[in-house]
Amino acid sequence: MAPNMEQTARVCFPAARRVTDPFHVQKLAYEAVQEMRVKARWEALDEESIQMTHARACGKTYHALVFENGDSRKQLLARSIYPLYKKESLWTEFQRIRAVILFWEYPDIKKAYYLSMRLGLIYHQCRHKDTALTRLARWYDEVDKHPLTPNSDISDRKKKPI
Repeated sequence: MAPNMEQTARVCFPAARRVTDPFHVQKLAYEAVQEMRVKARWEALDEESIQMTHARACGKTYHALVFENGDSRKQLLARSIYPLYKKESLWTEFQRIRAVILFWEYPDIKKAYYLSMRLGLIYHQCRHKDTALTRLARWYDEVDKHPLTPNSDISDRKKKPI
């Protein structure tokens, strides 16, 4: 996909048909989503550790927040790895429920997930270079408007009543 590689292929192999392999580009998008999930998980682990220490100091027993599917926050983030790699249509019922909770709690991960899925659709649906370039430009504009960086402060998230 790099212009210098295209030029090299054109000069060295003039009769070859050049194709674009989107695998590595899509892989980078998926990895960016996973990095956000991992960062949120570390934040959840740190928050839970602080709460446990505080409860212990007050002589109380710590009870982690549990969502309606039975996951704690750290379990939710740990068990959400596979749905974030798959198309929504391929999720199991448990993955769908977990994703709904995850996306409610972490709207930045939801945005990143859908942006990564849209990138894959561009590569799979577009058959003409000009159409693909136009859709990629629009996708890049959307990424610029909504940078794929996780919220640094957990308290900023909207909390869903349980």
